[in-house]
This record gives sequence, C-alpha cells and structure tokens, in this order.
Amino acid sequence: MNRKVVVTSLVAFLIAFIAARAMQREQAPAVTQVTDDAALQAELSMERPIEALNSIWIEELTWIEIRDRMADGTNTVIIPTGGIEQNGPYVAMGKHNYVLQGACEGIARELGNALCAPIVKLVPEGGIEEPTGHMRYPGTISLREETFQAVLDDVASSLQAHGFEHIVFIGDSGGNQDGMRVVADRLNKRQGKSTVHYIPEFYDNAGVQRVMEEEFGILEESEGFHDTYWLTAMQMTVDPSSVRYEERVAAGRASINGVSIAPLEKTIEVGTRLMQYRIDNTSRLIRAAIEGAH
Repeated sequence: MNRKVVVTSLVAFLIAFIAARAMQREQAPAVTQVTDDAALQAELSMERPIEALNSIWIEELTWIEIRDRMADGTNTVIIPTGGIEQNGPYVAMGKHNYVLQGACEGIARELGNALCAPIVKLVPEGGIEEPTGHMRYPGTISLREETFQAVLDDVASSLQAHGFEHIVFIGDSGGNQDGMRVVADRLNKRQGKSTVHYIPEFYDNAGVQRVMEEEFGILEESEGFHDTYWLTAMQMTVDPSSVRYEERVAAGRASINGVSIAPLEKTIEVGTRLMQYRIDNTSRLIRAAIEGAH
C-alpha cells in the first residue's frame, strides 16, 4: 500500500471517529434527559410514606401532602399580606402578621378546600431614602410599590403553575390594598379569566369596630398611638406576648385608648369574636367571588 493511500485512509478514519464522538455527545444529553424525566415522574407519583400533617400552611406541609390535598379537591390558595411597621410603644412590629396567622388559618379551614401561602410580611411602609410614614420609626421595613407587586405576581404565578385554580389576596394593612388589586387585575388580564381574587372587605375595620361596640359595649378614644384595642384583642388570640401583656400589667399600662386589656381571658374572648367576624365575612365573599368566576 503506497503512502498516499495510507494517509487518505487515516484521514477518513479520523473524520469518522470525530463524527461518531460528536454524535455521542449530542445524544447523551437526550438520553440523560429521558432518564431524569422518568425518575422525576416516578418520584412525583410516589405514595406518601407517613401520615399527613393537619396544617393549612403551605410552608409547613411537604410537597406530597400538598399534592394529595390537591387531588382531594383543594384548589384555592390564600396569599395574606401584612407588614413590619411601628405600632406604638407596646405592640410588636409584626402586628398585622400575627393577626393574619389566626385569620388565614380560620378562613382556609372554613372554606374547606384552601391553603394559606406564607404571609408576605414585607410591604410598602413609606419612603426609604428620605423616610416617610412608618419608615420614620426604627425597625420598620418597607418595599417599593413595584417590588411589592412583583413579589405578589411571582408568588401567585408560582401557585398557578402547580395547578391551583383560584388565588385569593387579603391584606391587614391599608398600604397593601392597591398593590393587591393591581396584581389581581393584571394576572386576570394576562390569563384571560378571573381566577385571582382580591378581597378588600377583609380589611373592614369599621365592621370589626361595630361588632365590638354593639356586642360588648366597648368604645375607644384614641390616645394618639398607632394601636387600637380591637386589633390588640385579635392579636392576643394568637400571642399575648406580642402586645407585651405581662409587662404592661406589671407596669400599670394594661390599657389602650381608655380600654383595659386585663383580664387576659376577657380580651381574648373579645378578640376571638372579632376574629370570627372577619373569618365568616371573608369566607363568604371568597365563595361568592369564586362562584362568580365560574
């Protein structure tokens, strides 16, 4: 065999070898992808290995527990928005978040087919660079309105991607309301159907005060703090330490707006009734909104 033939054969072999390796590299990811997809589908369909937790909070559940809840008819998620803001000298910065712990739990259980997303604790609270509103007080954390809306959009869209049919926004602070309304409208327009529901009536403070006055005969006169008896009472049903109950009793400061928060049991009784008013009213409006969407 002459030298020219040998060189030609060697070149042809190298070209074929390189082409074969290139083809292997192209095919390998596809094979891996198929294998990964099969493994994922097997995992997603696995049986729950332990008893399910009796919770309505998504962050407390496993993905298997959520999957099984959805298979059993849970098709609604509530996204509650609270805040970290100053609330006078006695009440923790997370006042609205404490109230939402009790309220969202009650609403979800009343509906029977709903879960609660983690409380969106960071919301618009005033200007940051030149502090305004609650931002004038140490510890307050504020989001820009566009940031707040982007968070709501992403949280709701994530839940929709998993197959939840209805998303509900409720908020326990005045500064949250416009953002929830805007995002609900935007998402409904984007998808061409009304499956995201903003319930402004959750923040029916006048209704709560009316129940307190009519059923318990309690009247308040403002002392100038960002604090009220009726909200403190609801907060105490979740955690009395968040309103510094024991410390206030010891210091002789166990009152707000002329109304005593002692004894503890009495205020929790009032707070439980006011919380139930919110739960019942909001649950009724959520059902109406979902029925209207259908």
